[in-house]
Amino acid sequence: MKRRVIVAGAMAAGFLVATASPALAQEGAAASQFVLDNLWIFIAGVLVFFMQAGFALVEAGLTRAKNVSNIMMKNLMDMSAGVLAFALVGYGIAFGGGELLGGWFGFDLGIAGVEETAGEGLLPSTFFFFQAAFAATAATIVSGAMAERTKFKSYFVYSFFLTALIYPIVLRWTWGGGWLAQLSTPFSDFAGSTIVHATGGWAAMMGAIILGPRIGRYTKTGKPRAIPGHSIPFVVLGALILFIGWFGFNPGSELAADEFVVPIALKTLLAAAAGAVTAMAINWRMDGKPDVSIAANGLLAGLVAITAPVGAVETWAAVLIGAIGGLIVVYSVRFFDRLKIDDPVGAISVHGVVGTWGTLSIAFFARYDDAFLGREDAGLFYGGGFDQLGTQLLFVVVHFVFVVAAAGALFYGIKKFIGLRVSEEEELAGLDVLEHGSPGYGHDPRATEGAAVGAGVGGAPPAKVPV
Repeated sequence: MKRRVIVAGAMAAGFLVATASPALAQEGAAASQFVLDNLWIFIAGVLVFFMQAGFALVEAGLTRAKNVSNIMMKNLMDMSAGVLAFALVGYGIAFGGGELLGGWFGFDLGIAGVEETAGEGLLPSTFFFFQAAFAATAATIVSGAMAERTKFKSYFVYSFFLTALIYPIVLRWTWGGGWLAQLSTPFSDFAGSTIVHATGGWAAMMGAIILGPRIGRYTKTGKPRAIPGHSIPFVVLGALILFIGWFGFNPGSELAADEFVVPIALKTLLAAAAGAVTAMAINWRMDGKPDVSIAANGLLAGLVAITAPVGAVETWAAVLIGAIGGLIVVYSVRFFDRLKIDDPVGAISVHGVVGTWGTLSIAFFARYDDAFLGREDAGLFYGGGFDQLGTQLLFVVVHFVFVVAAAGALFYGIKKFIGLRVSEEEELAGLDVLEHGSPGYGHDPRATEGAAVGAGVGGAPPAKVPV
């Protein structure tokens, strides 16, 4: 009863202010919108952080049970280390002033303040929270491509540097107002098909190349051998969690609680569904059976594809863009397998290749001004000419060269000075016990009574187990 009285009193007070002074009413509406914007972006950021659980489950499901603890720890730590690195260094580089590389150590940016706003009516703390979630996403994409053979300490170092330097420099050039944002025909990447996903995808490619394939992945003649993952339910559950999280990723990138949020969510939904159905159908046609993991990756491919153009395209185009993403991912996974680049989860294809397609699709299908393009009908199919295609091509090529060079140098340096790959013995036994001291699943000690080799740390299973 007391709560109802308070609410009624607040409504009456609001009515009196509105009728007494239109100016006060306008100020009150602006204040309400400010609160709504910040609350929505905070919720969207929470959804993006929740995607870490989805990535962890997809990667764990597509790899073997003996490495599940390692997969979970990498996803936990690339988020944790990534957020700290982004707070200490990366955010200042991406959105700071005119100092070296865009501003080091952005302590003067008011991250925790409440007095200033950071564009689009957002508190600096809200803006940082949302951007930190994106930075963590870029880092965690790499985990799956390097699964089952990477030293944990080396992966920890990589996660820190990607979110402290590589990803923030890409941000500075683009969303941070750098040179790509200042071209006469501006680039567009609404929610980060290239800025976020392809950064992680191309870094994943370099990590997988420098690491080399898992033991037994290819025959002596180079023919791929299947190494099945241990939990398809994990894969599907993880993909669905990522699907839910994407409704923070794309609609949240509007950076406001306005009338565009739900249309963006709708286009995200339809593109994802189109990607899943297309990938399933193509794989079914090629192999005679609809593979579950391919369908899940098709769902993710549809989501990655629509992430860049979602603010600029019509709904029918979103369906087509997502479907093409689903088609691309099936052939791309096979292509990298032929190159003997071992990517257990398809991260390079889903995020790198399809992310690039999503960014390029803007040049063909852009109908609306998404706040980056600066004009309507920028797409080639709407009479916009080839200018936008030139800008988008420049963007993806420069981005590819930079990320490949920077990530390649980082992984080579780690390999040279720290060591990147675990020993053959550890890879065969699994990373859980020797890297983290315990298995990912409960162990029955009676199963190994009388084993010739010693038990692992803390009653864990023997260090040497069959592949």
